[in-house]
Amino acid sequence: MPQPIPLKDHEKEKHLVNRRLLACAAMVFSLCAVLVGRLYVLQVLQHAQQTAVSENNRVHVLPIAPERGLIYDRNGVVLADNKPSFDLTMTRERAGGDSAKVLDTLTQVLGLTEDDRKQFDKDLRRGRKPFEPVTLMVGLSEEQIALVAVNQFRLPGLDVEPQFIREYPLAEHFAHSVGYVGRINEKEAKTLDSTEYRGTQSIGKTGIERFYESQLHGHVGYEEVETNAQGRVMRVLNHKDPTPGQDIVLTLDAHLQVAAEKALGDRRGSVVVLDPANGDVLAMVSNPSFDPNLFVKGISFKQYAALRDSIDRPLFNRVLRGLYAPGSTVKPEVAIAGLDSGVITPGSRVFDPGYYELPNYHHKYRNWNRSGDGWVDMYTAIMRSNDTYFYDLAHKLGIDRLHDYMAEFGLGQKVSLDMFEEASGLMPSPEWKRATRRQAWFPGETLILGIGQGYMQVTPLQLAQATSLLASKGVWHRPHLAMTVGGDTPIDPHPMPDIVLHDKHAWDQVNQGMQMVMHDPRGIARAAAAGAQYRIAGKSGTAQVVAIKQGERYNRNKTLERHRDNALFVGFAPAEHPSVVVAVMIENGEAGGRVAGPVVREVMDAYLLDEQGHLKPEYAGGAPTRGVPHT
Repeated sequence: MPQPIPLKDHEKEKHLVNRRLLACAAMVFSLCAVLVGRLYVLQVLQHAQQTAVSENNRVHVLPIAPERGLIYDRNGVVLADNKPSFDLTMTRERAGGDSAKVLDTLTQVLGLTEDDRKQFDKDLRRGRKPFEPVTLMVGLSEEQIALVAVNQFRLPGLDVEPQFIREYPLAEHFAHSVGYVGRINEKEAKTLDSTEYRGTQSIGKTGIERFYESQLHGHVGYEEVETNAQGRVMRVLNHKDPTPGQDIVLTLDAHLQVAAEKALGDRRGSVVVLDPANGDVLAMVSNPSFDPNLFVKGISFKQYAALRDSIDRPLFNRVLRGLYAPGSTVKPEVAIAGLDSGVITPGSRVFDPGYYELPNYHHKYRNWNRSGDGWVDMYTAIMRSNDTYFYDLAHKLGIDRLHDYMAEFGLGQKVSLDMFEEASGLMPSPEWKRATRRQAWFPGETLILGIGQGYMQVTPLQLAQATSLLASKGVWHRPHLAMTVGGDTPIDPHPMPDIVLHDKHAWDQVNQGMQMVMHDPRGIARAAAAGAQYRIAGKSGTAQVVAIKQGERYNRNKTLERHRDNALFVGFAPAEHPSVVVAVMIENGEAGGRVAGPVVREVMDAYLLDEQGHLKPEYAGGAPTRGVPHT
């Protein structure tokens, strides 16, 4: 039987369609309500916030690095300059999303090393703001600039930008005093003011460049720019010029510096020249030296390794970091201690048979002159550098008094005002030995301290300062390199107390002994003063590098060159009214009077004589004296 054909229920279908339409309308209405609500939140409730976000997406603040302050010598000679340079920068946001690929291409295009490629990654990891360019290479050559330009389509985000970089016109002549700048490393970046150093790639690493970094650096400027979607600058909205760093005028004299280097020659050592009236460092030579320009753009690993591993240590600042036994150069200071404490008078005599023995001891402490000088007083002891006399004086003073007097002269402590690399040195004492070696102090150690041997270690700068105090009769002026910073004279925040003696005539008495070293027919360094147009007060020193056993003699032919004695010499001139102090140390030079003495004389001539070889009028005057004065 056939099935009945169902009839459509139009009312029912119409009702179903209406229900579906209502559901769709409700859904559309709900979505519109959500959209309108979201728009209300964004446009009304979060208007200020979203406006700022929008601005940040198109407006960027780009830093403008300040130009670094210049450094001059006392006569206006430029020692640290700024020169134009073309640097390669990268803005990661414009690198197409794959900065690593761009850097790989750059390495290939310029033929760079894998080390260079790794350095790029380090540079990019440093903190920065969006669209802030990062400097990858400094001082591009013309060929490199051309290669980058030709391959620009393969190097998105890279730009060649004009900048200023540091230049040292006199290069190695002032490497150890002026110092140098170098690329900011990761450790430094963490401690620097992130605002002030935005856009700055270099920082002072050593010397004056480091000590006065904050003054030389200046203050960052900025440009507020509007960019398009690709990060290209469309227009400049605001601009603030950077503030250049302050210029610094040093106490150094470029002419005298070169003269001191010439006098020292190719020998390893140092020369320090001071003005005793104010502590100005007139010359500061550490030899061998190096070219600081190598560090400005970023020194290669190979170049740095060659400097670092050199047996002659060109990177080592001997003036500030070198620690040496002062030898007999400190005998004048020991004599001051004896006179001021009343242990001796200038006429006090000691018999020298060629050695000294402590009571109840059988060890012989030898004089350098094994045959002895017979009866010697203080003047003769300084003139002949008699060890026996100063063994006896040190024994009479005792270690405590000897230590305290030497400390007043700045020995074994930092003495400079603006040389942060300076080492402290060592002026030993019984307390020091107990604390560091857990041993008692022996009487013999006091004796050898009286001739500048033993544990005592000083820097050439300390030795120059101690000599300057002899010249100024105890008036302290800290050695310093900066004459003016931004036009202002630096002030010593912690001045040292002057050395005040019970009898001020002791200064003149020791001065006379030092003049006899140079001008008496028996003076140990008379050859260095031959023909001088002015009086010199000087003192030689020969300090052992390795110990010699009891009863043995120094034999240079059996001693390795670098184990031979150091040669030292200190002096000031004109002796009657000192204007210049010179301290010379020559490593393994052996004889202070014979080797270092002529260097001191040559430096003094360069300072005191005019171009015709005549004594400058301002240094003339003061009647020369000869022989031993009355006591």
